[in-house]
Amino acid sequence: MRFNSPDDPVVVTESPEKVGRVAGVHGERIHVLDGLPQRGPEWTPAVMAQADRYDLPVEPVDLPEVARRDDAAPGPHGDVPVRVYTPHELAAPDAAGRRGAVVWIHGGAFIFGDLDTAEADHTAARLADATGLPVVSVDYRLAVDGVTHPVPHNDCWAAYQWVRAGGHGLPTDPARVAVGGGSAGACLAASVGLHGRDAGQAPAGVFLAYPLVHYPLPGPSVELAAVLSTLPPVLLGPEGENDALMAQLLGPELTGVEHFDYAMPGNAESLTGYPRTYIENCEADELRASGERFAEQLAQAGVDVEQHTVPGETHGHLSVPGLPTAKATCAHFAAFIGDVLR
Repeated sequence: MRFNSPDDPVVVTESPEKVGRVAGVHGERIHVLDGLPQRGPEWTPAVMAQADRYDLPVEPVDLPEVARRDDAAPGPHGDVPVRVYTPHELAAPDAAGRRGAVVWIHGGAFIFGDLDTAEADHTAARLADATGLPVVSVDYRLAVDGVTHPVPHNDCWAAYQWVRAGGHGLPTDPARVAVGGGSAGACLAASVGLHGRDAGQAPAGVFLAYPLVHYPLPGPSVELAAVLSTLPPVLLGPEGENDALMAQLLGPELTGVEHFDYAMPGNAESLTGYPRTYIENCEADELRASGERFAEQLAQAGVDVEQHTVPGETHGHLSVPGLPTAKATCAHFAAFIGDVLR
């Protein structure tokens, strides 16, 4: 569904976006999670190996061939490692020889993940191939070993600025840079959108997969709670997990940190003037409450926002190589990027 635009949605789905249960490949595999406890001290190597079977690659992975090059963007906390993905066939430049570009930010609960994970590498490669544009994946500093907000945000903002300036090596129209991410990376991408609005350097578009952008996490709707009740314990976060993650990201001051809205964009006082946004949530995911709430807030603020739900899917599907729903989400993101940068 798209709000605040006279144009049709970029993505049109013929089948229902909510089926009330885990479906697809993960629906076929969910039995491998039977009997597993929630993540915690009881997670032995044997338990982890059993859980990993849920997210095994799905053949054919069909990852497109693109050029990869590691680089670094200068930032206030030191260089920010990035990986530049360049498609073999670049989109035609404008009259000034410039193109748009894409910044992609991986997830990992703010505490893990890197440029080699499938959510980072496969998503960036698919977006570069599908759009014909350079895609820059950001290896921001994680909230570990005393690193707290605003360091991860500052790293992502620095990488975004570097891309706008053409630091990745291709002449770039700074007004045609889109920013996206998954989960915690979606939070960071959304924060770049908010910072860009405030600084008069807004991204052309923001695209988010299963975002967490609120603290505290909004409670689930009756419909979402019913779906979550069908999940095995291992697919539900332990009680208090979100509070623990937020404490790790924000430090002891929590909501008292400077620019809390750049840590949790859904808590911003106003989203008026926010960039055009595309959100794809997973149906069987606790974080859907945050993604849906953010879409509502953007719509209420008059932002052109489009929201979809991946039917029957659980959190983090972009992390599974070759998963059909992950391929579809990448195609939807590419369609949004093409539409917003045209």
